[in-house]
Amino acid sequence: MRSPEALKPRETHRTPDWPGAELSMETIRAYLADLSGRGRRKGTVQMYSAKLRALYDYLPPDKQISRGTLAAWRAFLLEAGYSPSTVNTHLSAANGLMEYMGRRDLQLVGQLEADKGLQPELSRVEYLRLLQAARILEKERTYLLVKIFALAGIRVGELPQVTVERVRAGRLPVRTGRERRYVPLPACLQGELLDYARRQGLTAGPVFCTRNGKGMSRTQVTEEIQTLCHDARVEEEKGTPRCLRKLYLATRAEVERGVRLLAEQSYERMLDTEQLAAGWAEGTGHSIHKDVYI
Repeated sequence: MRSPEALKPRETHRTPDWPGAELSMETIRAYLADLSGRGRRKGTVQMYSAKLRALYDYLPPDKQISRGTLAAWRAFLLEAGYSPSTVNTHLSAANGLMEYMGRRDLQLVGQLEADKGLQPELSRVEYLRLLQAARILEKERTYLLVKIFALAGIRVGELPQVTVERVRAGRLPVRTGRERRYVPLPACLQGELLDYARRQGLTAGPVFCTRNGKGMSRTQVTEEIQTLCHDARVEEEKGTPRCLRKLYLATRAEVERGVRLLAEQSYERMLDTEQLAAGWAEGTGHSIHKDVYI
């Protein structure tokens, strides 16, 4: 097997008569191995892998990268609906690969300005795609991370509070302003968390931790979730604990509105029935309320 160093194009290739560079999956794998060897987090390497595979698939059959290739790829990603911040991360991965290959002349310098006024919203269909991708890739911890934010509505800073003891009790502590309250843990998620803890040999303490037993950092949590986005066909900036919690809040609000409407309709039907049985002006109330709810 050739070493990563052997896969790097030689500087002699950078001549006027050969301005481009051929990209191969072997070179991409060597670059990712180099990142791992330099201590980059596993989640970061996986994210880079997804983005560089997207670049490889975008290239023409000869897999040549010329001076204008990355600019054209950026335009392609924007036209496909990717946000500026997501496009920036794609280009960051590509620029890193170009440096590794000794071809800084092929890099695309400059960042797109992200639109900070719009906060991405994750749909339940996209949420389900994240879960399905995690199952297919056999990433159980990531699957449970996605679920805990989307079904319990906790913040990423509250993740260490998800302990084996509290999961058994079926309640998790959350903060609303300065107040602390407990939210019920859905039975389906409770069962999955307890089964996961049992198989991991966890009898007490945080459910989500690293191999050495330390709690996961905010960056680790976000990176781990975002590694699913490419396979799930979900925009990367939607794969965050904040967007998952926002989905939880939006879903709860929608369900509660539906319940309130059903309660109001049920109450009005009860009053209509009473009006027909004992009202002073028989039948007057029913037609009015019927018009209101049609």
